[in-house]
Amino acid sequence: MAAGEKTSDRAANPSTEIHGGGTVPAPPAASIQTTHYQKQSNTSNPTMGEHTDNPEIDIEAPSPNPKLGKKISVLPLIFLIFYEVSGGPFGVEDTVGAAGPLIALAGFLIFPLIWSIPEALITAEMGTMFPENSGYVVWVTSALGPFWGFQQGWMKWLSGVIDNALYPVLFLDYLKSGIPALESGWPRVLAVIGLTICLTYMNYRGLTIVGGVAIVLGVFSILPFLVMGFISIPKINPKRWPVGDFHKVDWNLYLNTLFWNLNYWDSISTVSGEVKNPKKTLPKALFFAVILVVLVYFIPLLTGTGAIPLNQKMWTDGYFSDVAKIIGGSWLRWWIQAAAAVANMGMFLAEMSSDSFQLLGMAERGMVPAVFGVRSKHGTPLLGILCSASGVFVLSWLSFQEIVAAENFLYCFGMVLEFVAFVRLRVVAPEVERPYKVPLGTIGVVCMCVPPTALICVVLYFSTLKIFLVSVVAIVFGVVLRPCFKYSEKKGWVRFSTSRDLPDIGRGGSLIRR
Repeated sequence: MAAGEKTSDRAANPSTEIHGGGTVPAPPAASIQTTHYQKQSNTSNPTMGEHTDNPEIDIEAPSPNPKLGKKISVLPLIFLIFYEVSGGPFGVEDTVGAAGPLIALAGFLIFPLIWSIPEALITAEMGTMFPENSGYVVWVTSALGPFWGFQQGWMKWLSGVIDNALYPVLFLDYLKSGIPALESGWPRVLAVIGLTICLTYMNYRGLTIVGGVAIVLGVFSILPFLVMGFISIPKINPKRWPVGDFHKVDWNLYLNTLFWNLNYWDSISTVSGEVKNPKKTLPKALFFAVILVVLVYFIPLLTGTGAIPLNQKMWTDGYFSDVAKIIGGSWLRWWIQAAAAVANMGMFLAEMSSDSFQLLGMAERGMVPAVFGVRSKHGTPLLGILCSASGVFVLSWLSFQEIVAAENFLYCFGMVLEFVAFVRLRVVAPEVERPYKVPLGTIGVVCMCVPPTALICVVLYFSTLKIFLVSVVAIVFGVVLRPCFKYSEKKGWVRFSTSRDLPDIGRGGSLIRR
């Protein structure tokens, strides 16, 4: 539909009153082809999580809140994605310990094809189709309705906060060898609190600050491994690489390590509204980030396993610092340890940005109370940052294994909803403009989603009963939370509103006319 046709069509249609006052254009009686991403015409308060009836979409509509905060460009976005997903080769050592050099190296070449690239492609298509801060929440809402959109938001936000609780702990774990007082007791408690407060303040100051810091930390984290690679060249023996026995692989440890190190590509979608020209910037940043992450994992593993004799039992979390000492000496070991520490800072910053802007995006969609949509003078989501930081304080006392297992379980459920939403929108809304489109037909995208879905089933199968029960309780809490919000809105206890800058995604929060 041409721009002039859209204008005249809106003028011809009568206005319809919605809950909370205000008017919106009523849809024509006939079914409308979903070809544009149309902006809403008011800031009234529709029923929580529901939207007006017009399903038209106009991708050319500007990103929400264009005047609040500085927009981030390609390079900072690449490093934000890098820290959402990776942060460096810290933690990949367990793949060698679980499976040997050959299978570990193969995993970091094959696994991205099965999981990382499909997830990045889906993020590029859906993120440019819906360039706003609610990210994957609006994807699922558009395809499956507001109930499932809210559940997606709850599970992904909770898994992100759980993930973020790891990084202050890991930061101190890398420093405790040089500062033994940080191993336990009040010094460790105070260090966790102080570190969390400092990093939270950086998030409060805005994404341009976070993006700039991410670039600096990223270069610092990658550089020692490049140095180690050059130093190791004369010592590399290619015969050390083809070592591995499929019958002796610890598949649980191997797969969980790969999964944890190569997921969360979709998290960047929750800051799409803060990106400069997201329709071009997001796909480009994802493309370069995939290459960067794979190389940052593969090259250190290649040089580390090839330059020193294999002692498979020693290849556990943190072993790269020992590899660095063997190859280059104590100075390189200290550099690797410092890089590991700052990498955890970078991952904390990126994850908190994603989690807090997700809450802001949900508030702008009327899915959570409007207070979550309040921005600071720096354009950042004030309450979202505080909630994310509070979750980190509460969860940072859990063990590393418990945190990772609980995070993976909730993350898997959220990814299943994303796959379903992606395929469903391809089927029922093929005419909607997609600035970037995965170059596959319907059957092709279904086939693309099958391997990662199968991997999700494997990860869920290996979860313990304790993690299963805790995760189910968290999911049930999300199911109960939405009607509680609706009841609170009905009673007037809290206020919900939908931003005027956001496009209408159709009847009942869906592109699909039901």
